[in-house]
Order: sequence, then C-alpha cells, then structure tokens
Amino acid sequence: MVSNAALRYNSKEIYLAGGCFWGIEKYISQIRGVVSTEVGYANGSTENPSYEEVCCKSTGHAETVRVLYNPDIISLKFLLDLYYDAINPLALNRQGNDVGAQYRTGIYYTAVEDKEIIEESIALLQKKYEKPVAIEAIPLKNYYRAEEYHQKYLEKNPKGYCHIGKDKFDKAANAAESLD
Repeated sequence: MVSNAALRYNSKEIYLAGGCFWGIEKYISQIRGVVSTEVGYANGSTENPSYEEVCCKSTGHAETVRVLYNPDIISLKFLLDLYYDAINPLALNRQGNDVGAQYRTGIYYTAVEDKEIIEESIALLQKKYEKPVAIEAIPLKNYYRAEEYHQKYLEKNPKGYCHIGKDKFDKAANAAESLD
C-alpha cells in the first residue's frame, strides 16, 4: 500500500484511529519524522463510504489517519507512545465529546513485522492502568480516503472543534527521538 513517492523517502505506513480524525491528523502531522498524513475511513464493511454514512449508518468504519513516517527519523514505538498521549486509551467508542463506534481507538497495520511492536507497546501501556486498554490492534482490512473538506481540516479551520488540547499539539511538535 506504500506509494512510489513514499518509497523514495524510505517511509513506512501505519493507520491510527483516535476519535475525530481532524485532531489526530493535526497532532500526528506535527511530529518530526512524519512524512505525510491523510484522513479516511478504515476497517468497515462498506466500500467508499461517505462521512454521513460513517456517522449515521452501521458501516463499521473508524475515522482514521493514514500516517507515512520515516523510520530513520522516528521509530514506530516512539510514534505510538506519542499517539497514546493524545487519546484516552481506556475509552471505548469515544474520545472527548465524540461518541460512537466510528470514534474508537485503533492501530491498523499493513506490515506483519509491525504486529509485535504494536502488541509490546500496548502491553507496556496497559501496565499503567488497572482498567483494560480499549485500543484495537489489527491488520488494515480496508481504507478509503475521506472527502477533501476533511483533509487538513484544522489547518483550514483553526477554530474548529478538537478534543486534543493545545498543550498536546505543542508536545507533538517538539518531540524528538534519538535513534543512535
């Protein structure tokens, strides 16, 4: 699923769902080592769903961010640690004021070698909580790009609703990993 342009930049891909995709997209896009982001709908039961269908019908899709990142700059583990900081990992089918299955948290992978990293990362996260972590971690079944007006929404609409606070955006923008 990695495009030719992404391969030129030695990029890998991961799909992250964490409530409304507007905020997760902006948050993730600010992280050093992230090459590109795009919002869409993942792991549902219908083809090419619209936003209205995802919100109002039982499509099973999650609002998701497709993330291309450069593994020479940021590891998947570090990227996931930052993702966990932007979500409530205990909330089932909700983040902030957004409620419904389309707002579930999920990590959807396309590379089999990512499965172990994801599982170990979630196991470490679980040690911080008594209640069970509600993040699904499964292979990507399908992904459909969301409508253009959703792409980079918070850049186009800086006062738009977001369940992620400014402090989190600042942390993402200043996060750096040493891969030595």
